[in-house]
Amino acid sequence: MNTYKKLLKYRTDGNRIYFQFEGNQQGKEPCVEVISDSIINVFIDYTGMGHCTRAIEGELGKRLNSGAAGKDIKPEKVSHRKSGVVIKTKQLTIVVGDGFQVDFYDAQENPLSLAYRGERKRSGEVSEAALELLKKEGHAAGQTIADYAVQELRSLDQEDCIYGLGDKTGVLNKRYYAYEMWNSDIPDPHEDCFKSLYKSIPFMLVLKEKGAYGIFFDNHNRTYFDLGKESEAYYLLGAEEGNLDYYFIGGESLKEVISGYTELTGRAPMQQFWTLGFHQSRWGYGSEKEIRGIAEEMRKHKLPCDCIHFDIDYMDHYKVFTWNKETYEDGKKVISDLKDMGIKAVTIIDPGVKVEKGYDVYEEGVEQNYFARTPEGEIYVNEVWPGDAVYPDFGDPKVRRWWGEKQKFLIDMGVEGVWNDMNEPASFRGPLPDDVVFTDEDMPSCHKHIHNIYGHNMAKATYEGWKELTGKRPFVITRACYSGSQKYTTGWTGDNHSIWSHIRMAIPQMCNMGMSGMGFIGTDVGGFGSDCTPELFARWIQLGSFSPLFRDHCAQGCRMQEPWQFGEEVLAISRKYIRMRYQLLPYLYDLMRESELTGIPMLRPLVLEFENDEHAKNRNDEFMLGDRMLIAPVVEQGAREKLVYLPKGTWYDYWSGEEVKGEKFFVREAPLDVCPIYVKAGAVIPKYPARMHAEENKDDILILETYPGKGCWRHYQDNGINFDYRQGAYNEYEIKNKSGELNVKMLHKNYTFYGGFEIIRRAKGEPLIYA
Repeated sequence: MNTYKKLLKYRTDGNRIYFQFEGNQQGKEPCVEVISDSIINVFIDYTGMGHCTRAIEGELGKRLNSGAAGKDIKPEKVSHRKSGVVIKTKQLTIVVGDGFQVDFYDAQENPLSLAYRGERKRSGEVSEAALELLKKEGHAAGQTIADYAVQELRSLDQEDCIYGLGDKTGVLNKRYYAYEMWNSDIPDPHEDCFKSLYKSIPFMLVLKEKGAYGIFFDNHNRTYFDLGKESEAYYLLGAEEGNLDYYFIGGESLKEVISGYTELTGRAPMQQFWTLGFHQSRWGYGSEKEIRGIAEEMRKHKLPCDCIHFDIDYMDHYKVFTWNKETYEDGKKVISDLKDMGIKAVTIIDPGVKVEKGYDVYEEGVEQNYFARTPEGEIYVNEVWPGDAVYPDFGDPKVRRWWGEKQKFLIDMGVEGVWNDMNEPASFRGPLPDDVVFTDEDMPSCHKHIHNIYGHNMAKATYEGWKELTGKRPFVITRACYSGSQKYTTGWTGDNHSIWSHIRMAIPQMCNMGMSGMGFIGTDVGGFGSDCTPELFARWIQLGSFSPLFRDHCAQGCRMQEPWQFGEEVLAISRKYIRMRYQLLPYLYDLMRESELTGIPMLRPLVLEFENDEHAKNRNDEFMLGDRMLIAPVVEQGAREKLVYLPKGTWYDYWSGEEVKGEKFFVREAPLDVCPIYVKAGAVIPKYPARMHAEENKDDILILETYPGKGCWRHYQDNGINFDYRQGAYNEYEIKNKSGELNVKMLHKNYTFYGGFEIIRRAKGEPLIYA
C-alpha cells in the first residue's frame, strides 16, 4: 500500500521519470513512464520483480519485462512546479505530487483524471452476529473490505460514465457497481449481482463531459474494481498482491481510447471468412449419425450453415486429442462429407488431461514434466469430464509448443477450428488450491498468480500451433481469457440460460466485450441451459444474426433448439434472419477489417458513435453494427412493438424504407418476424446474394445497396483464408454515394475481381423486397 509522503526529488531515465518521497522503501522508486503521447504507465514495484505483463507483447512487452527504459520516445518537457513534477507530451499533461498522487490533464490542461485525496468511505458494516443470522437464512452479506495491499483511488465527476471490463454481467454503464477479476465457472443463471465471470479484462473506459480516458490495470492476480459503489466521489482499483501497474490511455473520444488500448495489448486479426457464417452446436450430439442428421436437416430446410461444433462426446471417454470410434466411427469421413456440404467442423478441447496409463498425451506430459504440481512435487490431480485429470502448465513456453503440436491430431482429421472450454481452469472437486505450482514464462509461480492468465496462455498455445501447422488464420474460441487474448482467440459469453433476462443482458455484455478489445464475440443463441421457448428462440436468432459470432448452442438435458424444433413459424423466421446474415457477409467482413486496423469493434454500443447524446450513454437494448446500421432487437416476452431511440441524423427503416428523423423515441411495430433495423442516410451496404455457405460463389457478385443521401464506404476483399493479405494480396474499393449515384475507386488492387456488380437503390418509402 502507498505510504509515500512529501515529494523530495525526481530523476529521468529515457522515457521514465522516477520519484523519491518521504517514506520511500529502500530501492523502491515509483515511476511514471511515457509509452506514447497518449499512453502513460504508472508503476510501483512492490514485488521487487519489475513488470510482469502478459497482455503486452512484442518489443514493448519484452522491454517492459526486462526493466529497460525506452529511448525512442521521451516526454516533451519535465519541470517542477509548486503543484509537483509536470510531465508533458503532445496530448497529455501529467502532474505528480506529494504521496505519489498522479493527475492527468489533456493537452489544454483540462482535467481528465485526478487522484482522490480523501479517505475511503466505508459504510454498511455488519456485525459478526448479524452475519451469522444472514447466513442461516441463506443470505450472502459482503463486508466492506479493508485497504488492499495494492490500491489506487481516483476521483469521479458527476457526469462520468464507465464502460468495458469484459464480460461482466449487468448493464452497459458500470458506474456504481463493483467487480472482481477472477475467472470463474459459475453454472447458476448469471445476474447483475455477479462480481466475476469467465473472463478477466481489467480495462475500463471513462466517458467524461469533455473527453475520455481508459485505465488498464495490468495486474493478473485477483483484482477489484469499485466503480463508485463505495462512494460516488471515487473509484477504486485494488489487488491482494502484485504491483501497482496501470496504463492511463487518453483520448478525445472513446474510439481513440479503444484504439490506444488495442495498440498497447494487440488487435484481433482477421478471421477466416466462413467463421462469419451460422454455427450450429449442442452438448449432446452423441453420434456420427446424429451429426450427419443435423447437417442434412440444415440443407433440407434451406438453412445456410457453415459450421457444426463437436462437443465433448466426440472424444474417446473425454480424452483430449482422441476420437470416439464407438459412436463417431470414421471421423475423417464424416468431417470430409460435411465439407462436401459446405459445413466445417469445430471441436471442443478442454485443458484437463485424463490420468490413464498408456494414454499418449498423459504419458508424454508426465515424462516431460508438463503438468502442474503440488508444493510437495507430486503431479496435481483434480477431476473434470474424463474423471481424474491433470492440468497442462501453459505458462511454460515448452508446454505451449507441445500443446500447439498436439493440434495436428485435429488438423489431420479435417477439423477447421478449436473451441477452448473449461479453461478458467474449471474443476469438479473444488477449486484448484492457491499453492498449486505452475510456471510463469521463465520463473516458478503458483495457481493464485497465474489463474487469470491460464485461459489466455491456452489460447496462445492453440493459436500458434494452428498457425504454424496450417498457414491459415486460426479459428479459436475461448471461454476464459485476459487482456490481450484478442490476438489469439474469439470468445463467447459462456453458459447462459434460456431466460429473457439473458437475451437482454447479451447486448451490454457483447458491447462491453467489444470495447474491451475483444470484438469477435457472441452468446449462445437460445441459451445454453434451461428450456427455450419458440418466442424466445425467434427473438434470439434475430439478435444472433447481427452478433460477430453467430452460434446456436444448448446443453444436454435441455430442449433441443435447432431452428426446426419450434414449428414452422419460427423455422421461417430463422431462415429469414440466417439468410439475411449471409447477405450481409461482405459488410461484416469490412467491419472485421476495420477492427484489425483500428481496434474498433464490429458490434458497438450507441455511445461509441454518439457519445455526446445523453440517451445513448445508457442504451442497453440497442446497438450499432458498424457506424451505419442500428439494430433494436425485441427482448421482452410477448412484446409486438419496440420503443426505439434514434440518435441525431436521418435514418431509413430497413424493412419499410420509411424516412425517420433522429433525436427522438418512437414506437415501432414489431411482430414476431420483425427485428427493427435502421440505416443511416447516405449509407452503402455491400451484400451478397443469399447462399447456403459463406464460400459458395464467394467472389461472383457484389451487391451495393444504397440509401438516399451522401456517404462513403471502403470495401475490402481478400481470399478469406490465410495471411496473404498482410503481404498486400487484397482489393480495396472506395465507394461514394450521392443518393444512389455511385462512384467506385480502386484504392488497392491485388486480388481477384468480382465477377460483377449489382446496385440496389433503396428509395424513400420503398419496402425491402425480401430475397
